[in-house]
Amino acid sequence: MERVKQLAAHLSGFSEGRAALERKSADDVVITMAIRSPLCKAKKGGFKDARTDELMLEIYKQSIAHSHIDPALVGDICVGTVLTPNAMYAARSAALAAGYPDTVPVQAINRFCSSGLMAVTTIANQIRSGQIDIGLAIGVESMSENPDKGGPAQSELISANQAANDCKERMGWTSENVAVDFNITREEQDEFAATSFQRAEHAQKAGYLAKEIVPFTVFQKDPSTGERKRVVVTEDDGIRPGTTKEGLSKIKSAFPQWGNGTTTGGNASQITDGAAAILLMSRRKAEELGLKILAKYHTTAVAGVPPRIMGIGPVYAIPLALKRSGISMDDVDLFEINEAFASQCVYVIKKLDLPRDKVNVNGGAIAFGHPLDKSHLYRSATSGNGTERAYPKKSEGASHFDVHRDRHGSRSSLCTRVASVR
Repeated sequence: MERVKQLAAHLSGFSEGRAALERKSADDVVITMAIRSPLCKAKKGGFKDARTDELMLEIYKQSIAHSHIDPALVGDICVGTVLTPNAMYAARSAALAAGYPDTVPVQAINRFCSSGLMAVTTIANQIRSGQIDIGLAIGVESMSENPDKGGPAQSELISANQAANDCKERMGWTSENVAVDFNITREEQDEFAATSFQRAEHAQKAGYLAKEIVPFTVFQKDPSTGERKRVVVTEDDGIRPGTTKEGLSKIKSAFPQWGNGTTTGGNASQITDGAAAILLMSRRKAEELGLKILAKYHTTAVAGVPPRIMGIGPVYAIPLALKRSGISMDDVDLFEINEAFASQCVYVIKKLDLPRDKVNVNGGAIAFGHPLDKSHLYRSATSGNGTERAYPKKSEGASHFDVHRDRHGSRSSLCTRVASVR
């Protein structure tokens, strides 16, 4: 039997590990919905006057509308959010206001910028262990309402430890540390950032992004009267058309006090507002309900790194996820990596020797913005569209590490932390 599996993998053109990921089981954890809001510039864009709980309310409503199931069937909801005060209150009350019955429980989770993906992991593990059949993972952040003010004050017993003290430093400092420690030049960062903007601009104009975005109805304040009016936001507003490396090179350093001062407002992610949602369930339940399966969740890999260079996490998390999945870098067609800063992205790509044309083919957070916890979740919603763009006749929608399959063949994409296969 093992020989038959090896032969089948050889004939399919894929490694045995990748072929194994494609095999289906009724117990698989699958994704049947992946949606996101437009991404809007904090304090300037379409959501600048919207409260966090209002963004939660809207993503809940959109989840009900796009899930094609009775909301009472959802066994649990996990909301990832970083800066929201009293997040548990907001998450639960918004779910009730949106139409989820009081029989559907809600939890909140915070692992900083990977909170959204940890929401996915939490729900997937609950399904895999048999606790629930269906669950909803959400990421939401309003950096307009709750700007990042840095780390809190620490006890002197903690701050006496240098690594512990580094935890409260600004993210710009970590970007400069990465650039200095690993010799990432300003030119490399600007070139990477320009490519992100150009790819995002093309994806927006080509209509790729519209396939993952759901319209959001929110309040906007009239600057002259102060009156709040309801408007519908349909597009990302952080993408800067016509961005070039030459233009970015003229921008002054954002953090001249640290390192070589190579991080700028042009080669770092924007502060942004937004929300995203993913519906997960067992394959058995999806087939019972007659739902289209977009992807199969496979595994999560989490890796710790020194706080002073926190952005290099994917260097360790990606190989770990691949090892657990039994596949190699060559088995992956597309990579979705959050672009907190160009410095860390350039280093990750160089260290792992990733082909640039496989990384963030629709652009990344430098172009779209980085609404903290929600960023990794929207990368999940985006990865299927990235595969469709790269292989328009060989893919269907999917998320995380996916093998997109139809009668023409298969293609795969990998998010930094979570892996799945259709």
